[in-house]
Amino acid sequence: MKVLAPIKKPSKLDQSVAAESYNELATLLRQIHSEQPEIEIEETGNKVRIPFSALQLLTDILMAMSEGKSISIVPVATELTTQAAAEMLGCSRPHIVKLLEEGKITFTKVGKHRRIKWDDLMQYKQQMKVQQKQNLIAIMNADEKTGLYNS
Repeated sequence: MKVLAPIKKPSKLDQSVAAESYNELATLLRQIHSEQPEIEIEETGNKVRIPFSALQLLTDILMAMSEGKSISIVPVATELTTQAAAEMLGCSRPHIVKLLEEGKITFTKVGKHRRIKWDDLMQYKQQMKVQQKQNLIAIMNADEKTGLYNS
């Protein structure tokens, strides 16, 4: 995985410009019917054909930036080290290794090193979010049955 620069939060100015650009681009995308529209860079006068899906991705990036969120783009086939996977999930590397050894996340071995596909890690993360939501609902239902919400 190639890292271009450290991931940082957008500045207030970047957030403002991103919000303005998002609104304009989102409106324009509704008018585009080509799968490879041509865009023009006003400062240079150059025109560039770009896949429509890339423009849609750009709107998602602008929306996140306008909300002050940091942005990182990772190719889906990217393989991660156990340390990188741990950082993405916000847990320790030994915990990731335990999950791998328990078969909860698919991985491959390169020599002694474990490698995790980005999409497998994201699939696990999504499963955990679903499980967390179910657990919260179960806790709320149990609280209701015991009368904790009654005044």
